[in-house]
Amino acid sequence: MPNDLATLPLDALSVESGVRPSAPPIGSASDQQRAAGRQLAAIHRHYLMDLARITRLMERIEAGDAPPEALADIVLHSDMSRNLSAFGTICGQACHVLKMHHDIEEGHMFPGIDVRATEGIRAVVARLREEHRVIHELLDRLAVAGQTLAREATDERFAEARAIYAKLFEAVRSHFKYEETELEEAIGVYLGGI
Repeated sequence: MPNDLATLPLDALSVESGVRPSAPPIGSASDQQRAAGRQLAAIHRHYLMDLARITRLMERIEAGDAPPEALADIVLHSDMSRNLSAFGTICGQACHVLKMHHDIEEGHMFPGIDVRATEGIRAVVARLREEHRVIHELLDRLAVAGQTLAREATDERFAEARAIYAKLFEAVRSHFKYEETELEEAIGVYLGGI
């Protein structure tokens, strides 16, 4: 991946570019260790639920067929124009938590695996770190789009934010699935679970 992801067009930002390495099986992994590794999937499901809630909100705003009072619980009793403006704030909270999740993985989980794992698993961890860069670039772009949308609540600005968000959601789902699959055994064996 290029060093400066900010120069890439939105369509070129993908966690699925190139070949994702596969983790070799860890022959000594027990069912209990694999179950401990699956805890990451449960954490990911929580993040995906938050992102799906934002997607549903955006679809309702985009369709224009949801009355403002139906969105009041989500967007603090605002009219349609304020709903568009609030998109940046609503996503901002969920996106901040997602970045924090990645920071925890990179600061604690990945180093713990790296020092104990085989070269094949370290290759997966290196790839996951690269994918975090792509996701963080999308988060940065979404933050800018959300701020712009808050200033200019137009259909064009909403469409820009929507496109970035869709790309982010696609990348996060793919990244989570890859991480859960490839590190399931490693998390249980090398870290004792999450």
